[in-house]
Amino acid sequence: MPRPPSVDALVREIHDGSLPRPLVVDTVRRLLADRGDDEEVDLVAEARHRLEILRRSAPRRVVNATGVILHTNLGRAPWSGESLAAAHEVAAGYANIELDLATGERGRRNDAAERLVVLLTGAEAALVVNNNAAAVYLTLLAVAPGGRIPVSRGELIEIGGSYRLPELMAAAGVDLVEVGTTNRTRLSDYAAVEDPSLYLKVHPSNYRVVGFSAETGLADLASLAGERAVPLVFDQGSGLLDERVPWLEGPPPAWLGGEPGVVQALEQGADLVTFSGDKLLGGPQAGIVVGRADLIETMRRHPATRALRVDGSTTAALAATFAAYLAGAAPELPVWKMATLPADSVEERARRVLADSGEEGRVVEGASTLGAGSTPGAEIPTWLIELPDADAIHARLLAHDPPVLARRAAGKALIDLRTVDPVEDPSVVAALRAE
Repeated sequence: MPRPPSVDALVREIHDGSLPRPLVVDTVRRLLADRGDDEEVDLVAEARHRLEILRRSAPRRVVNATGVILHTNLGRAPWSGESLAAAHEVAAGYANIELDLATGERGRRNDAAERLVVLLTGAEAALVVNNNAAAVYLTLLAVAPGGRIPVSRGELIEIGGSYRLPELMAAAGVDLVEVGTTNRTRLSDYAAVEDPSLYLKVHPSNYRVVGFSAETGLADLASLAGERAVPLVFDQGSGLLDERVPWLEGPPPAWLGGEPGVVQALEQGADLVTFSGDKLLGGPQAGIVVGRADLIETMRRHPATRALRVDGSTTAALAATFAAYLAGAAPELPVWKMATLPADSVEERARRVLADSGEEGRVVEGASTLGAGSTPGAEIPTWLIELPDADAIHARLLAHDPPVLARRAAGKALIDLRTVDPVEDPSVVAALRAE
């Protein structure tokens, strides 16, 4: 039986410098251990295959041609140029993350971003943490430690398969009291709960309960909370700052589907509102809490706050996002720019890309979606490049550099350029033309 090559010999043959040598050595050792007595394995080919998998598993830029604007698997909202520049300036060197340059004394992290969102929403105060789940978790920990919290059965949400509200509440050490039914929850259901520590209303952002259904509105729940001197918290989630969408011309787009706004939640009496930075807000991953100053201060002082904070580059990008709203530049944020792109503009680009690719396909009407649990069921009219043999096209697109992500339906590959920056159209063409 021939002896297998040594680890060093195999590493010398396959190591091209694109990956750290220790990683290559580890891969080879694992391969030789997995091989066992199988002499049929082409060790060089298999080692190179495993290294290619490692290369492609590292985070990298991809082209999102799925038409899902806030694609959870692809990082949700793309950052604006201003947010990227602000984050780069902070990350590339030292920055005044916790330093007050006016006094030279220690400053407060996230102060700039929190001041801006207070101006935008009219809240008394704000707090930034690393995502909306963290915002809800910290609220429960700090505002209602160990307390009883009524939640409508129709609002016991699950998002993305890994976030379940009941489990989060259990982890926070609070007692979930389910009220009402899946489809109907009345104010009397909340009122029947004795000694609540706070009332929690949750926006079911990734589903809708329709038909014979009813829910208790924020204003009514705020009246009950006021009578009992109990805080009312609204997990708004999606990050839509104002349901009137004043940064866009005309009435709110139909595809927003009645999505609630942070401003309106505060106006209706919510004491605290939690929401995401990387969804309809159009910024980096973050969780924002706005509302009563005394409750925000209680949360700020909680020991868990430090564990849930964001880094300097994220808070810089978030501040730049808020500044865009205040400066009237929100329509230029990528999420809003893509969502409001006229369908005929998408069609024109689609026909050009298809022609340049040389593929046999057609351009058809279709629909884009917001994604990330925002406005479920809502669709934005668009045009799609439809190509036969979805499996072959899909594999070719993924193998390209940069990889191109498309949709598949009924055996067809569907490319939606709404979510592709026009400067990336040539990448889509090149991926389609690749052998």
